[in-house]
Amino acid sequence: MCISCRCNTSLLIDYCQDERAHKYIIIDVGKTFREQVLRWFVRHKIPCVDSILLTHEHADAILGLDDVRVVQPFSPTNDIDPTPIYLSQFAMDSICQKFPYLVKKKLKEGEEVRRVAQLEWKIIESDIQKPFTTSGLEFVPLPVIHGEDYICLGFLFGRKSKVAYISDVSRFPPSTEYAISKSGGGQLDLLILDCLYRTGSHNVHLCWDQTLDAVRRICPKRALLIGMTHEMDHHKDNQTLEEWSRREGIDVQLARDGLRVYIDL
Repeated sequence: MCISCRCNTSLLIDYCQDERAHKYIIIDVGKTFREQVLRWFVRHKIPCVDSILLTHEHADAILGLDDVRVVQPFSPTNDIDPTPIYLSQFAMDSICQKFPYLVKKKLKEGEEVRRVAQLEWKIIESDIQKPFTTSGLEFVPLPVIHGEDYICLGFLFGRKSKVAYISDVSRFPPSTEYAISKSGGGQLDLLILDCLYRTGSHNVHLCWDQTLDAVRRICPKRALLIGMTHEMDHHKDNQTLEEWSRREGIDVQLARDGLRVYIDL
């Protein structure tokens, strides 16, 4: 498969507090979640998902929710522990309309039991000052503008190394940019950031020039760009980024499907 042909953006965190205790935390389960499970979970022997975080309620972040059952223990009667899923109230309200059968708890009289993903919905606030912990790892919500009429979440995490994941953004509120900037909350070890188009601009996403401007301001030790359209050439554009990285002193690359990053959290 062409490396420039990409599935929906997502991040799977394999968090190891010790060598025996792996916890698997995934950020977003979009339209291609099932394909990603078949391609990457199988290859890397990922047995389950312990926690789910949602950045927002658009199709590219939530339309794989029904397929979460493929990474849960099999039970024809749904008699399993639910997977905790963290999301904003706005996203919750939208999902109640899109996936009512994943939200409701009680069957109506005479209604048959059907196997569906078992999820425990946990509302979080879009507030940097209100972190939460799941599967042993603390996350700080990072509210960002995803078009001027919409708030999306990114997430900051890691104790030993600081990582920020921001998949859908057109503009940073000052408080969010401060929290992840070298000159503000402290230098990130890794910034994973939205970059839709190679040329031009977009009303709800950062594109090449805007993304690199943001990387320059935030000044992480390393940045990976995500969310590119298929028209962006992975090898050619990474060569351009190598030159930019040498000039600016910040290691920046395009991410790719299946990329593994080893970092001490």
